[in-house]
Amino acid sequence: MVVVEPLKEPGAGPGGPASAISGWLRATNRNPDVIGLIRRARRALPGDPDFGDPLSTAGEGGPQAAARAADRLLEREAATREVSLATLQLWQALTERVSGRRGDGEVTIVFTDLVGFSDWSLHAGDDTTLRLLRRVAQVAEPPLLDAGGHIVKRMGDGIMAVFRDAGTALRATIEARDAVKTVEVEGYTPRMRAGIHTGHPQRIGGDWLGVDVNIAARVMDRAVRGGLIISGATLEEIAPEQLVELGVTVKRVRRQVFAPRQTGIPADLVMYRVKSRRDVPGEDEFEDLEPEV
Repeated sequence: MVVVEPLKEPGAGPGGPASAISGWLRATNRNPDVIGLIRRARRALPGDPDFGDPLSTAGEGGPQAAARAADRLLEREAATREVSLATLQLWQALTERVSGRRGDGEVTIVFTDLVGFSDWSLHAGDDTTLRLLRRVAQVAEPPLLDAGGHIVKRMGDGIMAVFRDAGTALRATIEARDAVKTVEVEGYTPRMRAGIHTGHPQRIGGDWLGVDVNIAARVMDRAVRGGLIISGATLEEIAPEQLVELGVTVKRVRRQVFAPRQTGIPADLVMYRVKSRRDVPGEDEFEDLEPEV
């Protein structure tokens, strides 16, 4: 009996050139130095160099959908993965340029929450609390959205939003706070405090991260009993005539002598309290009675 063996391509054996090339490609694909080189190269490309990060796969659009698929299908810690994500990164940048959406740049960040909400909700119960939160969202979010703001996230009784213009952010925030004053649920009217800061955070997918985001949150924290606080960086972007048009005045916030120093903010950060004729008397005014340091 004659056994006919199938023909093999030259070099296809276990020790042939094809096998050697295949092994070299696999090793190169997983080489940490090669992966690191491609990641550094992505920093020089247009678009988000962190595209493919779990946060950046959220959101709408073709690049985001492709990134989610790539995250499932591509081998992790591989050069081929980084090359694929670099292609998607360029696609994302091109899509944003064509659609007119701007990438990372200067934005004004707004944080809000409700003063004393946690204590009130303990006694109000879940049903009443949810009713209040829905009502607050119904009146507070439209002024932010109508002004061109983007609501990044909702955090219980708080909101994080970003704007391209500081003056617009201030106007919209004032309108949102005024709208909340019209809400009443079972005899309770909430008070919204807000903090505004202008900087250059990093956008990753549908979120914004970075030092300036943390600063914006700390600026809001300074409004202990309510009110509206803005950073010096934000005030510098708002023309004096805009403040006059809005009917507001600004006063520098003085650090209290015995108050603990806030963490997570630059030592030279300057903050200002924004007051309007519509503000509730006494909001945060007690802080101005403290001696300045």
